[in-house]
Amino acid sequence: MWWSWPLLPGLVLFSVLSVVQVQTAPCQTCRKLTDSFIKGLEKTSNKNFGGGNTAWEEEKLAKYARSETRLLEIVEAACEKSDFDCNKLLEQLEDQVETWWFHRQQEAPDLFEWLCIEELRLCCPPGRFGPDCKECLSGPGGVCGGLGRCEGEGTRLGDGECVCDPGYFGQLCQSCADGYYREKSSNHSTPACAACYHSCKKCSGPEDYKCVDCKPGWILHDNKCVDTDECGTELARCLSNTYCHNTDGSYECRGCDQACVGCMGSGPARCKKCARGYKLRGAKCLDVDECSERVIACPGLNEACFNEEGSFRCECADGFIRRDSICVENQPYSGPEKGLFDDMTDDEVLVLQQMFFGVVICALATLAAKGDMVFTAIFIGGVAAMAGYWLSEKGDRMLDGFLKGR
Repeated sequence: MWWSWPLLPGLVLFSVLSVVQVQTAPCQTCRKLTDSFIKGLEKTSNKNFGGGNTAWEEEKLAKYARSETRLLEIVEAACEKSDFDCNKLLEQLEDQVETWWFHRQQEAPDLFEWLCIEELRLCCPPGRFGPDCKECLSGPGGVCGGLGRCEGEGTRLGDGECVCDPGYFGQLCQSCADGYYREKSSNHSTPACAACYHSCKKCSGPEDYKCVDCKPGWILHDNKCVDTDECGTELARCLSNTYCHNTDGSYECRGCDQACVGCMGSGPARCKKCARGYKLRGAKCLDVDECSERVIACPGLNEACFNEEGSFRCECADGFIRRDSICVENQPYSGPEKGLFDDMTDDEVLVLQQMFFGVVICALATLAAKGDMVFTAIFIGGVAAMAGYWLSEKGDRMLDGFLKGR
């Protein structure tokens, strides 16, 4: 085995790099992975390779218990396919899991403690927290007095401060929080904290008349907390066009009715001033019907007026549509407009072409008569072309008539 010694430093380095690579993996993922692995151990505890008699089966069972076959079965079922973090961590920890399975299982039977706490340093033992696994604050009832949890407990994170259960506060969660009182206890144990009446900040019992101090928005009167009406005082601060609505221990600002410009409450009867499009009738701001009250609400031609809440709109009357801001008669579509020559027959078009060609020839003849050689040549060419076209037309007709016996 001497030949394996040169490979040892490389294997050690690979193992160290693998541990460093998973430092960022959360403790919860490592715990979930090891818990699933232990469940796989329990599930395969009675399995074996198979056999015909008890002695042979017991012998095979012992071999199967530490076999690579069993390890593979457990690993394949350790993570769900959709759990990316678990599968990624398992892939990175393949060597460590095999080491524990074949070499460390007897001396370190707790896989979570050996892998997640000692090897990977992702987790801490119960009651400890942070990078160095410092001890959490503890009291008579355990961590955080048994009335809260240690921030970061069991992980390499957190500051170790106690996060108290509802109703408790303090370094070890031993005091009753605001809104709670200490119940009386018949035995020697520390009595629990119970909730006061909902308006009490401090109290001596659960009833409404046992308040000692009140929460904000309430005033103490004869050991009872009475609601403060902020809307009747200057305590309320609401924006314009909103009004104050008192609630238990507080108030809220609600929007005015759309008929109002400023209001003292809900509805059109509580307006300070009517909004545009509304008019005060009696005690309410009501909608103005511009279509009936105005002489010409919609001055456009063929327009009709439609009243709306607080306003009105002008639309084209029935049978009309708006084009370029004007209402015009809505005529049915009759297809594209016809062109200048669409209604002409083929013979009429041919005559028109010949007339146009004749005009061009006359113009060229006039210019040729002045002795212009260029126009003379064009004139002669045009005449020859027209004659050839005419003779060609005549020739075709004569030949056609001859063949038909005319």
